Amino acid sequence: MNKVQFPEMRNELIESLRGLSDIEYQKRIWINARSEGSIQHDEFDYVVHFLFDDTSLATDPDSLIGVILKNFDEVAIIKPVIEALGELFDALGLDRTDEEYVKSTEWSSVVNAAKIAYAKISANN
Repeated sequence: MNKVQFPEMRNELIESLRGLSDIEYQKRIWINARSEGSIQHDEFDYVVHFLFDDTSLATDPDSLIGVILKNFDEVAIIKPVIEALGELFDALGLDRTDEEYVKSTEWSSVVNAAKIAYAKISANN
């Protein structure tokens, strides 16, 4: 399958993965821009809402094949990202700041899983 029903949502997935995979971006936009009072329209919370609330990526990614994912390979690529985020939330809870999440020891697993997923899914776009 080469097409998806909602390419705009697929692009949002790719952008979410890009943000999760780039620690310098996270520090610059999610942490520093907010602490400096700059108005930014991106934060970790947006990524979490997209992956866990706005889609079924966290609960039933198979159902999104043909919708925003192209095939089962992409499902397999997304699962480690969701798992790493789940481990992060299990360890730290759901009410930490972006900075607390980014500086946690669990964060490197999130970034590494997102790097792999971002590279593979964006290359398949």
